[in-house]
Amino acid sequence: MHAAVVTRFGDPEVFELTELPDPVPGPGQVAIDVSHAAVGLIDVYLRQGLYQDHPGLPLPPYVPGLEVAGTIRALGAGVPDFRVGEPVVTLSGTGAEGGYASIAVVDAAMTASLEGTGVDPALAVAAVPNAATAFLALTEVAHLRSGERVLVHGALGGLASAFPGVARTLGAAGVVGTVRRTSLADARASTLPYDEIIAADDLIGSLGDRRFDVVVDPVGGQLRTDSLQVMAPMGRMLLVGNASGDWDHTVPSNTLWGGNLAMLGFAAGYYLPTHPERARPAAEAALGAAAQGLIDIPVHSLPLAEAAEAHRRVENGAVNGRILLEP
Repeated sequence: MHAAVVTRFGDPEVFELTELPDPVPGPGQVAIDVSHAAVGLIDVYLRQGLYQDHPGLPLPPYVPGLEVAGTIRALGAGVPDFRVGEPVVTLSGTGAEGGYASIAVVDAAMTASLEGTGVDPALAVAAVPNAATAFLALTEVAHLRSGERVLVHGALGGLASAFPGVARTLGAAGVVGTVRRTSLADARASTLPYDEIIAADDLIGSLGDRRFDVVVDPVGGQLRTDSLQVMAPMGRMLLVGNASGDWDHTVPSNTLWGGNLAMLGFAAGYYLPTHPERARPAAEAALGAAAQGLIDIPVHSLPLAEAAEAHRRVENGAVNGRILLEP
């Protein structure tokens, strides 16, 4: 197979297109002929070496990529739920590597069939893993209830863009998104099911006295602290990323205490391996939202050989929607 390999930690130029032996699925695994591999911010952080001291995460040389779509190539022992040739998409609990290749081997438990869903494989890998993450975060962690209001930061980002559609399916009474002021024109042309999209740097002024039961924050930094002012009593903030890159930011814990507020972290890549039984229901909920057109985000594709360019665009915040690689 051919694969885009990270040869060392560093800038995007560390990628090398390489021929590797075809992988074979083990027990409980499937091999997939990859048609599309999603590129995410976590892939960028891993390539930069930000997590190189975390046990269990890949060290160079390795093939990045958490999520792929394609067709089943081979079944490992003990996998009764799929057949060769079946179209599938994988979720984010498959590990942190292996997707940027023409063949990927993943756990069958983290794989969902696209057969009969009517969901295009490119949209599936661009939106369904993130929508499954949104479903798990909103139901298992934030415990969103029907009639509650949701605020989503970084509204057009790959992960954030899945939250409004999933929140709608769970009965949210309203969903507001925030973006950088320079992104407002693109945001307001979006077909995502937000009631309104506002500039994050005018958060308090734009929202006035409106308050939210759940805040979804993949951005971090000062915006995280500012958001405490627009949360309703017993409000929950989901910490699902740190796109600001501000790793030293702290929040005033007494504000949480005095306001009856909660901050809750969620990372699907750590949750799903220990709760594999939750993967299939989350995938089915995500596919349902996709079939309804609630997570229809822009998709941009590049050849696998341009993995470095894909990373440059993600790193620079130059992607509206999701960027994919095609082997």
